Amino acid sequence: MSRDLERSDSRIGFMGGTFDPIHHGHLVAAESVYENFTLDRIVFVPAGSPAHKPDSRVTSARHRLNMTRLAAESNPHFEVSSVEVDREGPSYTIDTMKHFRRLYGPEADLYFITGVDAVVQIPEWKNAGGLFEICKFIAATRPGYPTENFFRFRDQLPPKQRRAMKVVAVPALAISSSDLRRRVCRGSSIKYLVPEPAEDYIYAHGLYDCSEQDEAVRRPIAF
Repeated sequence: MSRDLERSDSRIGFMGGTFDPIHHGHLVAAESVYENFTLDRIVFVPAGSPAHKPDSRVTSARHRLNMTRLAAESNPHFEVSSVEVDREGPSYTIDTMKHFRRLYGPEADLYFITGVDAVVQIPEWKNAGGLFEICKFIAATRPGYPTENFFRFRDQLPPKQRRAMKVVAVPALAISSSDLRRRVCRGSSIKYLVPEPAEDYIYAHGLYDCSEQDEAVRRPIAF
C-alpha cells in the first residue's frame, strides 16, 4: 500500500502519462531518475482525460490508476496520485504541477519527468512558460529516439529554461504501451514486460480485448 504524500519531502519527481498500461520501461525510467538525481520520492500521475489524446480510445482512468498503483506498491519511494483522475475535464500538466506546488510549498524542488521525445513538444503545452516557473524537467532517454533532437531543442531555450532542463540515460527497454495492447489483443504473452500484479489485473478485467481496440492495434504486426 502506498503511503500518503508528505509535505516534508524537498526533492520530488513527478511522472505523468496515460499508463495504458504501465510497464517496466516506465518503472526503470523512474528508478533511474530517483537514483541519479537523489530524489526523495517519485510520484506517478496517471492522466484522467489526456488533453493530447482527445480522439483516442483510452482505457478507463480508474483501471489505469489501479494498474499504476499495483505496479508501484512494491517500491517504498514510489507513490501514485489520483489528482488528474479525480479532476473533471482534460488533464493539463500546468494544473497538476500547480496543485503539487501548493501541496509541497515554495521551497520544494519539483521535477517533471518525461521522455526526450515528449520534451521537445513542451512549447505546445498549455501555459508552457508557467511550467518553468513551477518545476524543472528531467528528460529520460528512449530507445530509437536520437538525443541530438533533445539537445538541439534545449540549446534554443532561454538560459533560465535551459538550466531547468536535465537529461538522464535510462537502460534501453524497447517496450511501448501500444505494443502491449496489441499483444493482449492478439493473445501474445506480456509476461516480464509489465509488473505481474498489473498483468493479472489486465486479464482479470478483460482489458485490451480486440473489440475495444482501434484498427491500428488490431492489425497484425508485419515483420
